[in-house]
Amino acid sequence: MHPSRLSVLFALCALSSTQVSSSRAAEADAAAIAAFATVQKVFQHPRCQNCHIPGDAPLQFDAGLVHAQNVQRGPDGHGAPGLPCSTCHGEANLPASYGENVPPGAPKWALPPPNQKMVTIGLSPKALCETIKDPARNGGRDFAALIKHVDEDKLVLWGWNPGGSRAPVSVPHDAFVASFRTWAAAGGPCPAS
Repeated sequence: MHPSRLSVLFALCALSSTQVSSSRAAEADAAAIAAFATVQKVFQHPRCQNCHIPGDAPLQFDAGLVHAQNVQRGPDGHGAPGLPCSTCHGEANLPASYGENVPPGAPKWALPPPNQKMVTIGLSPKALCETIKDPARNGGRDFAALIKHVDEDKLVLWGWNPGGSRAPVSVPHDAFVASFRTWAAAGGPCPAS
């Protein structure tokens, strides 16, 4: 075969390989961004965003009302001095027989600390995506640590068993974690908007 034809053949093969790689990358990004829509739905559910707040007063109930009793984040996220979260929130939900609006409970009940609020309220999908994967805002977590957090942390898991008349997170936990893994495995691409 003539050297110039061989060069053309190699160029066509390289171009074809690049196009296939680009196509696969685009498909993986599209799947990851679709998976992120599920992640967004969870992070912006009242069970999550009532504590991932821009200010220092947590929210409560499905309506996201400012927490009664002037509860505040405090210097470490565990409440104001003299009124820690553990004053009312125990290690587990109280029995249903205690009434409808008793304080919920889970291990280590707290807000994120003030320097890492990881706010989820009112963010666009793109802004939420960037917030979740930013170690400066997410508690210094990489993707592996984020997956462990959303998969195993007992306070996170409380969102699927909130007790009382509180609506649990609307996406099954295993589906949420699978979507989070899909998104993370692709490098956490963010939606355009």
